[in-house]
Amino acid sequence: MKREEKASISIMKIICVSIILILISGIGVMAVNVKLNDVKIILQNGYEMNVLTSKTQVSAILEENNIILEDNQKTIPDLDSEITSGQSIKITDKSYNEVKVAQISEKGVETTLDKILESYAPITEKIIVEQVVIPYETITKNSTNASEDGTNKVLQQGKDGLKEVTYKAKYQNEVEIEKIVISEVVITEPVNKIVQVQKTATSRASAPRTAGNTTTAVIGGETYKITAYCSCSKCCGKSTGRTASGTRATAGRTVAASSKFAFGTQLNIGGHVYTVEDRGGAIKGNRIDIYVGSHAQALQWGVKYLPVSVVN
Repeated sequence: MKREEKASISIMKIICVSIILILISGIGVMAVNVKLNDVKIILQNGYEMNVLTSKTQVSAILEENNIILEDNQKTIPDLDSEITSGQSIKITDKSYNEVKVAQISEKGVETTLDKILESYAPITEKIIVEQVVIPYETITKNSTNASEDGTNKVLQQGKDGLKEVTYKAKYQNEVEIEKIVISEVVITEPVNKIVQVQKTATSRASAPRTAGNTTTAVIGGETYKITAYCSCSKCCGKSTGRTASGTRATAGRTVAASSKFAFGTQLNIGGHVYTVEDRGGAIKGNRIDIYVGSHAQALQWGVKYLPVSVVN
């Protein structure tokens, strides 16, 4: 009887050990089947932490790591989102504008939020004060007293002025993206250069001029204020190069004049024949604007007072 009891106890022991081993093996298999994700958590202060987790929902991962959001905080992606290994959770202020990530098919453009965050840079503002030169103008005056040699005389030398300009500039990645003028203060006024032009008996402005089959005749003998302009936005407010008459502005040919002169009228200005093809808001009365090839040439021309005649 004792032998049978001992044998029964031994069998029970064997069965219990077997059950324990089976349970341990099952737990091991379950542990192997659980996938751990490597996730980066970026706190609002910039601190980064890498965690291993079996969770996939953002809220569950934060809870697992004892991270509690404040009322003014949010996560990118949001708390209900599912993420996988290699992705990041960014904690930021609710006022932060999230950049949506576009994924265009498998063969198209695809990017990640991490790459966008890496390229993101804040915009900084700076106040800049610069001194800018004010170029002087050249004024030409005709002399009533003719000189025998016809030599021009400089009555007053020109001198550039100086002004202080205050700008508000915006930078991103150390690149200037915007520059706005806040104020301008003139430090020194420019002094215009005045040149006296001596008339001679052989002046082309006082005698009829023949160019091919056209004859120039002076009408009224009026002296006009002659300025210059180009097709840049500073001169015209646009840069198309098209005139008010529809032609393309051409240096040495095009002038802007008031409605006193019809489009197509040819004018002799200082011995050169131009064609009226353009208008201008500031071109009124005895003023004509000559088209030149560049803004530098327009500045170099300055202001001149020359006799103007109509070519018949």
